[in-house]
Amino acid sequence: MNVLVVGGTGFVGRSLVRELIDRGHDVAVLSRSPAASSLPDVVETIAGDVRHPESIEDAFAGRDSAINLVALSPLFEPPDGSTHEAVHLDGTKHVVRAAETHGVDRFVQMSALGADPDGPTAYIRSKGRAETVVEESSLDRIIVRPSVVFGDGGEFISFTKTLTTPYLTGLPGGGSTRFQPIWIGDLVAMLAETVETDDHTGNIYELGGPDVLTLAEITKQVYHSDGTGVAVVPIPMVFARIGLTIGGMVPRFPMGADQYRSLRFDNTVSENDVTAFDRRPDGLRTLADYLGLER
Repeated sequence: MNVLVVGGTGFVGRSLVRELIDRGHDVAVLSRSPAASSLPDVVETIAGDVRHPESIEDAFAGRDSAINLVALSPLFEPPDGSTHEAVHLDGTKHVVRAAETHGVDRFVQMSALGADPDGPTAYIRSKGRAETVVEESSLDRIIVRPSVVFGDGGEFISFTKTLTTPYLTGLPGGGSTRFQPIWIGDLVAMLAETVETDDHTGNIYELGGPDVLTLAEITKQVYHSDGTGVAVVPIPMVFARIGLTIGGMVPRFPMGADQYRSLRFDNTVSENDVTAFDRRPDGLRTLADYLGLER
């Protein structure tokens, strides 16, 4: 099968490309700077920016499937010149239109847990609106909503350290926000399966890892894996809102008001749809195992 991975040079994309190649597929990667990434030699690379439709349309010609991974991080403020709306919503419109024009057989959209056109953050709203674009298209489509993803090259562990300090750290609301981290290896295996069978067409899948962990528990695991203990001091949410809102006004400060708002709702699944891929939640890799705490 000839698969186009849009945004294939990112954290999820690089792992997914390797998974698809291992399964015997022909893989092409579309991204802004594919030549700057370490992709296997067998991968066809195409330069294009989803914000500019004329730069990407030809990349979809002759493809059996396309997987759209392009996304800005929900954990940090977007870099200068980028917005969630431009990348997630407008970018998805352009990708869907190109896939329809060239008759791509199957389209996979990686969204996010909590995606909602009327959600509380720009990230969540743009992801929800992008899902609407995909659902209203003529494509055979699958939408995947993962919780936070961890693994080599990911930002979740580094974000935890950015947000905290060793030994003693303050966390908004005492770090009570809950996450369901999923390992990159488990996620890309399921993403690859979506293009290999008709069974998944038309579905929306919410995918989480085996454990539901609070931000405080995650913080303790991360520092414990470094041989460092940490005690958590609760920061009232009102102070976190003021601090992050003011911080977001400072040039190059990595977080802002949206990051505060994202800590006010959990990032967990209601039902874990990994079972649709013949997997049990308790058979997935835990964050503790990845960090070397269960060996």
